[in-house]
Amino acid sequence: MKLIKLGAVVLNQLPLDWTGNQQRIREAIAAAREAGVSVLCLPELCITGYGCEDAFLSANTVNRAWHALQELLPDTKGMVVSLGLPVLHQNALFNCACLAVDGRMVGLTAKRFLAGDGIHYEPRWFKPWPAGIRDEFTAPDGTVIPIGDLHFDVGNVRIGFEICEDAWVANRPGATLALHGIDLILNPSASHFAFGKLEVRKRFVLEGSRAFGVSYVYSNLLGNESGRAIYDGGALIASGGKLLAVGTRFSFTDYQLTSAIVDLDLTRMSQARTTSFKPDLAGDNPLRVSAPFDWLASKADANTRSVPLPPAWENSPFLKEEEFLRAEALALFDYLRKSRSQGFVVSLSGGADSSAVACLVSLSLEMALAELGTEGLRQKLAHIRTLPAELTARSLTHALLTTAYQATANSGNVTRAAARAVATAIGAKHLEMEVEEIHQGYLRAVATALGRQMDWQHDDLALQNIQARVRSPGIWMIANVSNALLLSTSNRSEAAVGYATMDGDTSGGLSPIAGIDKAFLRQWLRWLETKGPEGLHSIPALAAVNQQAPTAELRPADRHQTDEDDLMPYDVLDAIERAAIRDKQGPLEAFELMQTQFPAHSVHQLGVWVERFFRLWCRNQWKRERYAPSFHLDDENLDPKTWCRFPILSGGFETELAELRERIASLV
Repeated sequence: MKLIKLGAVVLNQLPLDWTGNQQRIREAIAAAREAGVSVLCLPELCITGYGCEDAFLSANTVNRAWHALQELLPDTKGMVVSLGLPVLHQNALFNCACLAVDGRMVGLTAKRFLAGDGIHYEPRWFKPWPAGIRDEFTAPDGTVIPIGDLHFDVGNVRIGFEICEDAWVANRPGATLALHGIDLILNPSASHFAFGKLEVRKRFVLEGSRAFGVSYVYSNLLGNESGRAIYDGGALIASGGKLLAVGTRFSFTDYQLTSAIVDLDLTRMSQARTTSFKPDLAGDNPLRVSAPFDWLASKADANTRSVPLPPAWENSPFLKEEEFLRAEALALFDYLRKSRSQGFVVSLSGGADSSAVACLVSLSLEMALAELGTEGLRQKLAHIRTLPAELTARSLTHALLTTAYQATANSGNVTRAAARAVATAIGAKHLEMEVEEIHQGYLRAVATALGRQMDWQHDDLALQNIQARVRSPGIWMIANVSNALLLSTSNRSEAAVGYATMDGDTSGGLSPIAGIDKAFLRQWLRWLETKGPEGLHSIPALAAVNQQAPTAELRPADRHQTDEDDLMPYDVLDAIERAAIRDKQGPLEAFELMQTQFPAHSVHQLGVWVERFFRLWCRNQWKRERYAPSFHLDDENLDPKTWCRFPILSGGFETELAELRERIASLV
């Protein structure tokens, strides 16, 4: 047996945080050394951070990254370590993995396939490296090292790379690496979280290890690195088609190390037994870089071929609910500390959206405290001046979360009581403010200016919006006086049709649930009320919220306003949105799909709803452009910066909607 201990690290980095990023890398390498790891894979672009955006095009970024790499090399003595950074070569920028062997740099493998869809924008900054090309890179200090489509022979152990997107394409580099007798493939990644994505990663890691006859190491980023994307960690190690280790996800720590011992003789002989395997026997390979290395002898242990059991929540029948909570919790906690805010503020209306946001904040703080402990949490939140002397989940929430119910004449006792019940249950500092006088002041001022009184028959929308807007200055002031982060409470379904008052309920510096649809959010709240996450608890007080029909509560009570009366049933709205926006179907195609999905509704009613959706979608792109930053959760995101671009001004599908009306007329 030729046993080698492999390690994968997930890191919680921050773009352009040179000192912090270096320190976390050093700590991770030291932990791996202590654990006896010989080969360590760190995440993609871990030195700079992945989310530097146009700062990648700054000479300062490139030069500082190179300087940081030089300073980190001594930490790799006695080990083989992969470190990611941008490299400027021939006046083009490349996304590279540097292989450091025993304290010295032996080569730079450049990424071949750049992620350029969805939230990724790599082709804006980087160039893809062509297959089969090797060049020489002259470092700022004059050192010349190999760069390109490289693989390595390190003390007779052959190592290759697939850098993140490289493994997601059909013609992945691993197929060519296998022909060169590669033993290990390292995959340094920056793979953002999306629902169910872990299983996809497992498949390409397992299949890569099996089909290529190698041991495969996958590392990832962790946490809310740069604002919108959430990285769940989840390192993976596989060998010969068997999963050896799976790292934890959504940790609040700076890094997590996952390791496993592999037997290179097993994978080598597996390749030898495969009749279809035809090695490249062309002799000297210009893409191979050789480096001497004395391997430490690793010893097999009882866990060498057994995968540790994942935490119970990973196998929950409510996996999407669990993932949503844990992704949001980690993202909120990281946003709090990385923005150096003193806490959170939520305008708590007693409805589903604001209650969900308040509960997410409370659970985020509770989960962070449970994992980090009191001292660890104090270190993470050392910038906050108001941490309580005795840290408990409730005391922490009370110190860092302020909620406020802001009533106008159209606010009801049900929502007021629901807001109070939720705030009390989670331990938030809860305020109640009467804003009717401010509301009436605006009505009088505008009526005087216009020379007429406004009424619900002629001024419905304006009269609704002013109530939402008068709540904005007060809640912003509460956030400002404590230097806290105001959280907007709009969801994705509202964003799709613009069912929100700009500068009213959209007010905030961060919009944590703008990436999730209302139907799922209501389902999640019912789950949180009755069951709750594994290892934590339910919040029964949410019954007061879940029993209500969602309402903006902006019209007089005798008008019995509900969201779904204003718009359409949320399950229909979300289905139309998926068809129209995610799947890019036109109005007629979306209508035909709705007929199959919602046969209980009449043809005429479905047609009305489909047309309403498309008209509201086109009319409200300007609102989506102005929403506060939101977290990315799946491929149905509407964020125009990171996922779904649409013109602010357009023809509004007028031709397509005319065709839809003709079709409906022929069916009625």
